[in-house]
Amino acid sequence: MITAITGPLAGYHAQHMKLEVEGPVATLTLNRPERKNPLTFDSYAEMAAILRAATHDDAVRAFVVTGSGGNFCSGGDVHEIIGPLLERDTKGLMQFTSMTGELVKAMRACPQPIIAAVDGVAAGAGAIIAMASDLRLATSRAKVAFLFNRVGLAGCDMGACAILPRIIGQGRASELLYLGRSMSAEEGLSWGFFNRLHEPNGLQTAAAALAREIAEGPSFAHAMTKRMLQMEWAMSMDQAIEAEAVAQALCMTTNDFRRAYDAFVAKQRPVFKGD
Repeated sequence: MITAITGPLAGYHAQHMKLEVEGPVATLTLNRPERKNPLTFDSYAEMAAILRAATHDDAVRAFVVTGSGGNFCSGGDVHEIIGPLLERDTKGLMQFTSMTGELVKAMRACPQPIIAAVDGVAAGAGAIIAMASDLRLATSRAKVAFLFNRVGLAGCDMGACAILPRIIGQGRASELLYLGRSMSAEEGLSWGFFNRLHEPNGLQTAAAALAREIAEGPSFAHAMTKRMLQMEWAMSMDQAIEAEAVAQALCMTTNDFRRAYDAFVAKQRPVFKGD
């Protein structure tokens, strides 16, 4: 089982995926390429624990989530997750579905923007991880499938019915969730699911470059943007405007705000430090 992670992520050795920290960017790589990187009970829990710990790690300013071997993630492991679930009672099943939901909660709660670099298959929970990221880059061979109905389950899994329509629209989300079909990379780009497409040999470089560019920005302000993007789903327009007034006033108390002004006066590029 995964224990609580304390201290900087740079000192943590992941057991069920690769965690690499280079400067302000942390990269999580699902690393079971022989089976298209399926998730296990342990990898679900470890990924959530890493992202929860990131809330307290000011050194990490952006995440990249990806998969190895030409695929992103094929979802829950059929033998290590799906099979054992058939033996659980209702309480045990609720424990599992709550645990998988905790991963999405951790992704949305961590202050660092998360970039999904999607190559090949992103199916089931893999599609959810891509969906729950803040930005998504892909290759032309990416195929995203919310295929829960293919195994007799509802499309309302891990927040899909809340998040997916906000990215691609209600009608398109309904189509994917009812049919369980794959969304091609070209569809994903035209529908707004993917931000950009890259060649397979350039995907990781592009994701790392985007993460570094984000990491160079004002991290407190980025965290506030992410928080507001999340919170304002449930707000009226007036409430959102008031909440943003408070958020922006808080950002104006930071040293990064003053650094930006000082750099402008000096005709220099600001160097943000996150305080």
